[in-house]
Amino acid sequence: MGEIMKNEEQIIVRKLKETQMERGSCGMRRRLITDKDCDTVAFSHLKISDAKKHYHEKTTEFYYVLKGEGLLEVDGESISLTEGTLVMIRPGMAHRAVSSGGLEVLIAMTPPLAEAGDYVSSKGG
Repeated sequence: MGEIMKNEEQIIVRKLKETQMERGSCGMRRRLITDKDCDTVAFSHLKISDAKKHYHEKTTEFYYVLKGEGLLEVDGESISLTEGTLVMIRPGMAHRAVSSGGLEVLIAMTPPLAEAGDYVSSKGG
């Protein structure tokens, strides 16, 4: 998966089109850097669709909009998402992104979610 070793340090190179697409809680994602690669941050590319309201107990999540428009619902507030927007979501904040015309985001999570995750479904969402 595009990994390059140099000296004793590991440099990881991943190309979006070469990573596997999978269904996540917010849409179709490609994991670029996971908790298996780094214990401080994870990155995913996400195409928002049928997102489920949820929150994270320990993880801070950053949404950076690459393409499209939509809304990010965070603890009852709606935040407009357009290309170039960055939103930080602190632990415990219930959230979900919605878009009717397509929305692509880069997500950074710190600390990264493990496979079992720090994901908690919100009531009524």
